[in-house]
Amino acid sequence: MKFILALLVTTMTINASSQNKGKALLDEVSKKVKSYETISIDFKYTLENTSENIKQETRGDVVLQGEKYKLNILGITRLFDGQKTYSISPEDEEVTISSESDDEEDAITPSKMLSFYEDGYTYALDIQQNIKGRKIQYVKLIPIDSNSELKSLLLGVDTQTKHIYNLIQIGKNGSKTTLTVNSFKTNQPISKTLFTFDSNKYQDYYINKLD
Repeated sequence: MKFILALLVTTMTINASSQNKGKALLDEVSKKVKSYETISIDFKYTLENTSENIKQETRGDVVLQGEKYKLNILGITRLFDGQKTYSISPEDEEVTISSESDDEEDAITPSKMLSFYEDGYTYALDIQQNIKGRKIQYVKLIPIDSNSELKSLLLGVDTQTKHIYNLIQIGKNGSKTTLTVNSFKTNQPISKTLFTFDSNKYQDYYINKLD
């Protein structure tokens, strides 16, 4: 889940068609997105595995400011204040607190989403499609590591807005996950306390400190 969410705010410009330009496009994406003060995204997440007769859909949203973020999905709020991560589950009445860790290679969190692709992938421009009147250019990413659980990734970009339209992730186990961006807003005013964990709001919750 972290890996998929981590790709939500990637955007890119479309100005070439050769395989060698794929990486250059993504580098341009990073430069553009990092110029935004804040980013707010509403999205739809779909998981499919036909061999196991699985199809799940859900919606979520994320707000980012630099490395800080607030993510809502599957009834859980994940908050990173720049030092610690707070996973808040109202259903379980539990808050899990941990330091943000870079130890796990695949633990690509929203705060790292602008650079996850810089190493470990080959890149190529893929097909271009017209979807509901929008011209969508795809870039294909293939993991270099043969042991990766991922087979490939496709990033679909609206060539007019230069924003991500969707992300399609294909797993070696036959699973397919798709993220579709419903709303992408930048430089919106946000509360100064949006990324601050207020323990007073969770006095009846079980606080689980991992470190």
